[in-house]
Amino acid sequence: MAVTVPTSIDNLWDPSSTSGTDELEALVYRSNLLASDRSIVNFGGGNTSVKVRLPDHAGRETTVLWVKGSGSDLATIDARGFAGLRLDEILPLVERDAMSDEEMVAYLARCQLEPSMPRPSIETLLHAFVPHPHVDHTHPDAIGSIVGAADGERVARDCFGADAVWIPYIRPGFALSKLVAEAVEAHPEAKLVLLAKHGLVTWGETAAESYAATLEAINRAAAFVEEQGRGTEAFGGPIRPAFPEEARRALLAEVLPALRGAVGIDGPRILHLDASPEVLEFVTGRAAPELSQVGAACPDHLVHTKRRPVFVAFDPHRDDAAALKQRLLDEVAGFQECERSYVERYRAEGDELRDPSPRVILIEGVGLVGIGRTLKAAKLARDLYLRAIAVMRGASALGGFVSLDDEESFGIEYWPLELYKLSLAPPPGEFQGAVVLITGGAGGIGSAAAQEFASAGACVVVTDIDLEGAGRVAADIGEVAVGVHADVTDEGSVTAAYRDAALAFGGVDIVVSNAGIASSAPITETSVELWDRNNDILARGYFLVAREAARMLVEQGTGGSIVFVGSKNALAPGKGAAAYSAAKAAELHLARCLAEELGPHGIRVNTVNPDAVLEGSRIWDSSWREERARAYGIDAGELEAFYRDRTTLKVNVLPADIAAAILFFASPRRSGKSTGNILNVDGGVALAYPR
Repeated sequence: MAVTVPTSIDNLWDPSSTSGTDELEALVYRSNLLASDRSIVNFGGGNTSVKVRLPDHAGRETTVLWVKGSGSDLATIDARGFAGLRLDEILPLVERDAMSDEEMVAYLARCQLEPSMPRPSIETLLHAFVPHPHVDHTHPDAIGSIVGAADGERVARDCFGADAVWIPYIRPGFALSKLVAEAVEAHPEAKLVLLAKHGLVTWGETAAESYAATLEAINRAAAFVEEQGRGTEAFGGPIRPAFPEEARRALLAEVLPALRGAVGIDGPRILHLDASPEVLEFVTGRAAPELSQVGAACPDHLVHTKRRPVFVAFDPHRDDAAALKQRLLDEVAGFQECERSYVERYRAEGDELRDPSPRVILIEGVGLVGIGRTLKAAKLARDLYLRAIAVMRGASALGGFVSLDDEESFGIEYWPLELYKLSLAPPPGEFQGAVVLITGGAGGIGSAAAQEFASAGACVVVTDIDLEGAGRVAADIGEVAVGVHADVTDEGSVTAAYRDAALAFGGVDIVVSNAGIASSAPITETSVELWDRNNDILARGYFLVAREAARMLVEQGTGGSIVFVGSKNALAPGKGAAAYSAAKAAELHLARCLAEELGPHGIRVNTVNPDAVLEGSRIWDSSWREERARAYGIDAGELEAFYRDRTTLKVNVLPADIAAAILFFASPRRSGKSTGNILNVDGGVALAYPR
């Protein structure tokens, strides 16, 4: 396939959207519009500004620089995300010879209109020193192809002529801002600034003109790259066709849990897959193994993608899943060792290794795996690498791709001003990075547990024999949950559910075995079919779910937790419910057996025993309610009060109560040294007290 890039980005400016608004509101609109296209603005990257005359807190007319606050995203930023600074207090800084980052941050804090405003962008001085009312700094793919080209300055001259000012690479801050200011002053005819290995600076007299200037620069660059790359195969052309989709999914489902364990040596990770045409074009390219190791396509990528991905060779004619798995483990271990050496080589006092594992894995002919402590982070690593692929495609067509060297990369990746952005993220939830698989997830207990786990930071695989119901629960939770079909009596269905979990998030850490039924009948009226049905779901089903859990957890090698949702009837006799009670007792003993067997692998197995959870229950909405009422000689409408009154605490047990107990046993922090145990959540039923 020949090298191609979009030749034109349409101007989407709507004058009516800024009619009657002030300059700050127009800046918000411009920022959102620019970042609505991620080929222009990376997530969290870029910055925008406007200079306006406003009264200060004392009513004095002053020139205010509104500039993006550090750590915000231009796609979603609103007026509160911008910092207002007194420009007249900033401009004299251009006369200085030098200024440290610490001095710059402290000085700008004193220039803010309000102390409560966000810390201004790292690039604030650049925006202040460029003598135009509206300034935009972005990292478009097409521009990245030029500033990331091996002979970028010559390429820029060929593309833009005297319209562009070229600035050699220097880390953002005072020195770069002063260099840009001097270059713009020396070349008043220039329309834009190109920052080597970095990005683009444009400006305008109005918000609309500044936006249009950015688009004009991008479109000129894109057309130039397309012309230069005409007739050239992207990435050296394919070495072989991409792996077929079904075979690829089967392969990944087999190898991802081991990979997830390898990258999770300091905490669980979420894996996110991408086998889009753009990715497959790259990972099948002859040049990809070498090209992928050049470095990051933009300094802004570094804290999210690291310097380089892991590229793993795979030849389906020679390699099987076992060979690929071993190669992945070896490559990840090698990456982690290199990362430790890299930090040790360049670290300054106070620098500590943040994360030794890769953020992006490229598998030849198969696809890309984004890795993060959250699903959002894993997707962000993927998204930014898609931008890198586009930049590398264009830069290769212009003579070769270059990047920051390792020392320059470390300077950005461990730069306190970049790390500050990460510090603005909300604190991690208790189960951040964990993947939870729940059977019977469409019911009252299962759905309550799913919601609680997701609220605490986990990704959730909601399984149920009712796929539509599982899908509804997952949809209510959001993107961190998926609904999956699972018939726990069917070995193939259970295996497929775990395969889906691996493909969705990389594996599992916590399994909640909760699928169930209930039946009530005197022993003389208990049929073989009824007995078998209880044991198929409650004994065989729990065995199949636990066996596949054990296989995946052992494969990951990072421990884990299995929680059985049993019943008070596992400990106390259930009148007229022999089939159900016996099957529940089998569950309980299975859990204790597994606790003993899996303990050496760091896998804990515990049981929560509910009783009479009527709210939201599919079981209690079936004939079970009438059957149990009949067994106790009461009306079905009296059943809830009957169960409440027979408890020691005189309470009804709700799905949320069971969910809280499940999370207790699942949590390494709360019960990390507990296995083989039972937690009754039944309001106090004396016959079920463990002894």
